[in-house]
Amino acid sequence: MNEKVLLHRKNGMIVLLLTTLLYLGAIAGCIFGGMMISGGGSPVLLVISIIWLCIGWIPYCGLRILKPQEALVLTLFGNYTGTLKNEGFYFVNPFSSSVNPAASTHLHQSGDVDNSDRQKSALSLAFNVGKAETELSGSKKISLKIMTLNNNRQKINDCLGNPVEIGIAVMWRVVDTAKAVFNVDNYKEYLSLQCDTALRNIVRIYPYDVAPNVDTTGDGIADEGSLRGSSEIVAARIRDEIQKRVEEAGLEVIEARITYLAYAPEIAAVMLQRQQASAVVDARKMIVDGAVGMVEMALDRLNERGVVELDEERKAAMVSNLLVVLCGNRDAQPIVNSGSLY
Repeated sequence: MNEKVLLHRKNGMIVLLLTTLLYLGAIAGCIFGGMMISGGGSPVLLVISIIWLCIGWIPYCGLRILKPQEALVLTLFGNYTGTLKNEGFYFVNPFSSSVNPAASTHLHQSGDVDNSDRQKSALSLAFNVGKAETELSGSKKISLKIMTLNNNRQKINDCLGNPVEIGIAVMWRVVDTAKAVFNVDNYKEYLSLQCDTALRNIVRIYPYDVAPNVDTTGDGIADEGSLRGSSEIVAARIRDEIQKRVEEAGLEVIEARITYLAYAPEIAAVMLQRQQASAVVDARKMIVDGAVGMVEMALDRLNERGVVELDEERKAAMVSNLLVVLCGNRDAQPIVNSGSLY
């Protein structure tokens, strides 16, 4: 179903003034008609005035007020008649009803506020006519603003089977009100469900951290993609996956961002120890590489300057002592030999 925007219907003020004047005329007609009957006049004016007083409130039910970035989907006896999308004071068929199946849905997102405490419009306060319909139509308005869905954290296994907890925030808006209302049962719940599904489909492709022999792009070549190191790419893929799923619901996903990422509590301590061990190994490797370079430089300098002649056994002892001093965790306590070298 395609959206049909209703135009040239901003005549609510004219209908309001005209209906009010007719009501005042009907009241005056009842007064003068009653006086004419008592004086022997025609009762036609009185009958017409009474009839208008009974049915004259119906045009008030067709008045609609829209603020910027709001829309109202209208149906007449079950048929879709169109959508009001521009701000203004409208008059539509009084028997039209507005539809928004997600009006009472409250998720963890912006725009979900309780409509029970909102201020009543000046129209309902002035006339107190069609109050129920006015409140109903107010709650049935569809927001066209950019909204943020902060989806609940999920526990998902990455491509290596490690459970991780991840949460995302999705910026979205309604672009086709007819599809949002009629193609799905509840577009807010539909979006939340598709966010969960897309998140699981993308996260299971990536490891939490960089791992060998893992292909995250699908080209058959191992790469260095990971949830922690490639968050921008992961978020873009999640956004594209969600957009494909909500296209038929008339929604546009503007952006998706990862708001929380961590190992699940049951393996968090073990993974922390693993990361610490990896950091220690990398640090030790750097220390050993530097120590070997320093020993090699020392031996070369001694040979170049001829400071002392060392045989292979003495060189091995010197290398061992230097490596112990340079690679040790604590400061070395050297023992000075004051005797002969040999």
